[in-house]
Amino acid sequence: MRILKIPAALIVLISLVQSCKKDDCPQDCDLSLYNPTPYSINRPQGFPEMVIPADNPMTVEGVALGRKLFYEKRLSGDNTMSCATCHVQQPFSFTDNATRFSTGIDGIEGNRNAMAIINLGWARNFFWDGRAATLELQALGPVPNPIEMHQRWVDAIAKLEADTTYPELFLKAFGICEIDSIHVAMAIAQFERTMISGNSKFDKFLRGEVALTPSEQNGFSLFNRDKSDFLSGADCFHCHGSAGGAFTDNDFHNNGLDSVFTDLGRELTTGDINDRGKFRSPTLRNIELTAPYMHDGRFATLEEVIEHYNSGGHPSPTLDPLMKNVGVGLELTEQEKTDLINFLKTLTDMDFVNNPDFSEPQ
Repeated sequence: MRILKIPAALIVLISLVQSCKKDDCPQDCDLSLYNPTPYSINRPQGFPEMVIPADNPMTVEGVALGRKLFYEKRLSGDNTMSCATCHVQQPFSFTDNATRFSTGIDGIEGNRNAMAIINLGWARNFFWDGRAATLELQALGPVPNPIEMHQRWVDAIAKLEADTTYPELFLKAFGICEIDSIHVAMAIAQFERTMISGNSKFDKFLRGEVALTPSEQNGFSLFNRDKSDFLSGADCFHCHGSAGGAFTDNDFHNNGLDSVFTDLGRELTTGDINDRGKFRSPTLRNIELTAPYMHDGRFATLEEVIEHYNSGGHPSPTLDPLMKNVGVGLELTEQEKTDLINFLKTLTDMDFVNNPDFSEPQ
């Protein structure tokens, strides 16, 4: 699925065109209701400042609207699917019910695994191939996608405008008297920026509140160490570093899954053959809950993932230089594999998964 790439400046222009001015608003549109309350991001210790787009500042009203829209099934052609259909909070940490591929309203199955919605306010270049540069652009894609929610935006907007609650909610959130797709996406993006995970066992360990077990501590050491002739290492930190709490470098890599590609990955976005087979590094936060793994969900368990890297992977022209153990592998022992997985499980944050602020509003 492709998404129309809209520059930020054009988004602002479209918004201005689609929003009415005070002297041409509908008579029942009371602009005095527009008095938004700034929303303050609850940034966990050690996390950097979140960069908020200047044209979509966070407000209490915008976040509340985005939360409602995230669960709004009328955004789909047959009123059966919402964003939350493929991004389930409990117990899958906003992934798709442990399924390999999501199925749209017409019963058509996609070809990529639904990515987790975690700490996206610090991310860049969304989707596995990075075809959306912002959360706002990402949110525009699934509604008209023919194998997902399969509905023209004009029809989705008509449904929202026919609802007695939405016009006032958009007015309070954005000061607009007519609903448009750009502001739907802006609201959803605001809500998604609040979906922050920063209270896993590992976070508590960093704050000095708990200790890691010997196995977890050894797994953490393996995670942050290169394999050498004299020392075991899992090389994970290159693409999934813990700096700033991200556990992803927000970049694209060919991690040796294949030698011949049926999915060209980032090349589909850039048109550059050097990007063939490269996919975005997902965050490892809540990785215990987000199976299956990889862009195509080919691995059902963390054990299979570790074994892939331990085997060294498959060679190809665009293989990432970080996959330097192809043909040799990491040569981890069974205990070291267990230790590494035990560390990865310390990234599970059940407070995030159970946070009522992220659940469907009543």
